Amino acid sequence: MTGTEDHRDALAASGRIDTSRPHPARVYDWYLGGKDNYPVDEALARQIMSLDGTAQHVARTNRWFMQRVTRWLAREAGVRQYLDIGTGIPTEPNLHQIAQSVAPEARVVYTDNDPIVLTHAEALLRSTPQGATEYVQADVRDPARILEQARKTLDFDRPLALSLVALTHFLGDDDRPYALVSELVDALPAGSFLVLSQLTADLDPAAVMRGVEMYSASGVTLAPRTHAEVSRFFDGLDVVEPGVVTLTEWRPDLAVDEVSDPDAVISLYGAVARKA
Repeated sequence: MTGTEDHRDALAASGRIDTSRPHPARVYDWYLGGKDNYPVDEALARQIMSLDGTAQHVARTNRWFMQRVTRWLAREAGVRQYLDIGTGIPTEPNLHQIAQSVAPEARVVYTDNDPIVLTHAEALLRSTPQGATEYVQADVRDPARILEQARKTLDFDRPLALSLVALTHFLGDDDRPYALVSELVDALPAGSFLVLSQLTADLDPAAVMRGVEMYSASGVTLAPRTHAEVSRFFDGLDVVEPGVVTLTEWRPDLAVDEVSDPDAVISLYGAVARKA
């Protein structure tokens, strides 16, 4: 057992982590080949894969989308500040590594609500000397706290990128997802960007709804949304070309070390939009 696994199990034993039900960040970690998950997370991931063998590839495709977007933001849009909510367990290359490889002075604040993410963030999310990388343990349902803490590292008088990658589909309608996103976007200065990817049932309804049922049976909300509903998150913003598209359609020319699967249905839409 590695030191990481020792620490992971110590966290579980301390009661800081609920290992009786799966957590989206840890299920995602299992899909990406990580070790920071528990049997309950693996069980759900394997159950989903038994019905949809492309689920693991879809998770990796979502990660690649984040990486392509960050390359574009750092190189072409000149963004030097990032607020990433729903970070997940660190898997290299992380957002700050991509941004700081272009601009070492880039500043990044990560946010998630799982204690195991905090543990690994402290160990792995290391900034360049010129920039900054901080982590806030908070829930997207508490945007005021996130913004308060982010302001300690980020300058909200200068443009920044708000990243909500594979997050909003874990918010049901009762969570007021559009209001939450609006509150976060309203706090951003002009010239900032919203990055968002979201599950949809438009492309493979049967497979996605089976996944929704499995997550629901495990106590986790999963809310797919239509193209029109995903587009609504970007109301009032200038959507960057190619618009709200499936993840593989967003700037494939920026891909690095991606392995395509022509048979996989990527049931997530993604887009980037600028605040005027």
